[in-house]
Amino acid sequence: MSNLTINTSDQFEFTFSKEAEKEIILILKKYPPERKASAVMPLLDLAQREAGGWLPITALEAVAQKVGLAYMRVLEIASFYTMYNLNPVGKWHLQICGTTPCWLRGSDDILKAIYDTLQIKPNETSKNGDFTLTPVECLGACVNAPILQVNDDFYEDLNYDTTKKLIESLKKGTKRKVGSAKNRKSDPENGATVLLSIKGKKNA
Repeated sequence: MSNLTINTSDQFEFTFSKEAEKEIILILKKYPPERKASAVMPLLDLAQREAGGWLPITALEAVAQKVGLAYMRVLEIASFYTMYNLNPVGKWHLQICGTTPCWLRGSDDILKAIYDTLQIKPNETSKNGDFTLTPVECLGACVNAPILQVNDDFYEDLNYDTTKKLIESLKKGTKRKVGSAKNRKSDPENGATVLLSIKGKKNA
C-alpha cells in the first residue's frame, strides 16, 4: 500500500492538456459507457504524467469527473497502489525493491550506494529535488534481483558499484542501458537446476 500522507495544498492547479484529452477519449472508448469508471486507473496514470509525476488533489478531482466517480473513491484507489504518488517526486523517482529475493541478492548495497551518492534514505527527496527514493514491494524480476526502478525503466542485477554509476549518469542527465547490469537474460545465473529433462530424456 502506498504512503497515505496526502499533499493537501490547493496551490497546484491541474487541467488535462489538449493531447491528454484526445488520449482520454481513446481510453474511454475501451469501456461501455455505463462502465467508464473502469478507466480510472489508466486516467490516474495519465494525470500523474501530466502533473509531473504525482497526483495533486485537483488532478484526482479531474479524473473523478471524467469517470463519474466521487472524489473519495478515486482517492481510495490512488492511495492503495504504489504506482500513484500523492506527493511530489523528483525528476528521477528511484523505487527500490527490498522483498526477500532482492534483499538476499543485495538490495541493501543498492540503498547504501544511493545514500553515499545522494545522501537520501527511503521516502526522502534530495536537496535539489532531482531524486526521490521510495521502497516498494516486489517488482517482478526476482530472477535478476536486486532491481531498481527509475521512472518507467528497470535496472537489474545491480550491486554497489553499478548503482553508483547509474546514479552518477542520471545526475548528468543521461540514462544507462536498461535491463541487466550483467547483460544476462532472465535465466538463473548459474544455469537451470530443475526441469532438465522431458519424459526421462535430457534436453538437447
